[in-house]
Amino acid sequence: MKKQYRHLVVVLALLPGLVAFEALGQSNERFGTSALSELTVPVTPRTISLASTMTGGMNGASGVEALISNPAAILVNQSTTAMFSRMNYIADTGVNYFGVAQRFGSSNIGLTVTSWDYGDIPETTVENPEIDPNNTWSAATIAVGLTYGRQLTDRIAAGITFKGLSQRIDDIDARTVALDAGMTYIVGESGLRFGVSLRNFGPQFSFNGVGLQDPIVTSSSTVGDYEVPAEIRDVKSELPSMLNFGAVYEREFTSDMTATVLANYRSNSYDVNQYAGGLELNFQNLLFVRGGVDVATEQELVHWSEWNVGGGLLLPIGPSRLMVDYAYRPSKVFSSVNVFAATFTL
Repeated sequence: MKKQYRHLVVVLALLPGLVAFEALGQSNERFGTSALSELTVPVTPRTISLASTMTGGMNGASGVEALISNPAAILVNQSTTAMFSRMNYIADTGVNYFGVAQRFGSSNIGLTVTSWDYGDIPETTVENPEIDPNNTWSAATIAVGLTYGRQLTDRIAAGITFKGLSQRIDDIDARTVALDAGMTYIVGESGLRFGVSLRNFGPQFSFNGVGLQDPIVTSSSTVGDYEVPAEIRDVKSELPSMLNFGAVYEREFTSDMTATVLANYRSNSYDVNQYAGGLELNFQNLLFVRGGVDVATEQELVHWSEWNVGGGLLLPIGPSRLMVDYAYRPSKVFSSVNVFAATFTL
């Protein structure tokens, strides 16, 4: 058996086990109970406008952006790429995403940083329920990822991302690690490719810090009232693991236009499952128009609209390229989301 087909057989043999693993975790009682739900939110324009369908990878996409869906998709990067994205999320939350990717022969490495800033939040207590703009607290979430991807054959690529995760809420914090892994398979010269990825797999997550210290007041006949040191133990929570299956088909209709159709199925351990499709039209490799549809198995539980749109403009700068992207994500409940990004490729 040829080497590339041996790799494919291994992948196909693992898929039923992965599906069973996710199915065991799928229960309505678990929805919304995971830690770090931020890890499930798409944070870049192309990912959002195509409804998170880049599990199979995508020619022309930034490897820094593609690895969000599948670490193996970093292999679409052919040189050196740097990307910065800014998203104005709901409730005045700002999300910054920065990443760099570098190709070394048949391998790629990438470093990404995602930062969530929730701003200053008024502090209220039982004793002081009135809002005082001068009395606030803050919170932040940071995810740092190190990705390695390798082209195993001319058709099969594999990748893995190690993530360090940190979240702070006022004077308590928590830290943990997580793992993303995936593979992609290109079907010859047909323009078709497939991908599978398992994301956010890691140990349980819990908080600690001075904010959980809660002294108990007691009394005795000799010394009167006094405090006994005590601490609230935070309940450990699981990370929001998810399993993705994706397919991508690219076809050149004319010398001036290429169309890419994408599809994805996502099994979420702590949320509803999702079916998504996306379409990107590439005009002369300069102008890109995108749209995506994301439908959940229980859509009434999702506050996002089913559709997303976006576009991009490629600006050649000598031998380098600058890509400017935008995406719009409408919400049925909260304010809609706008996302901007700039990608520089050497």
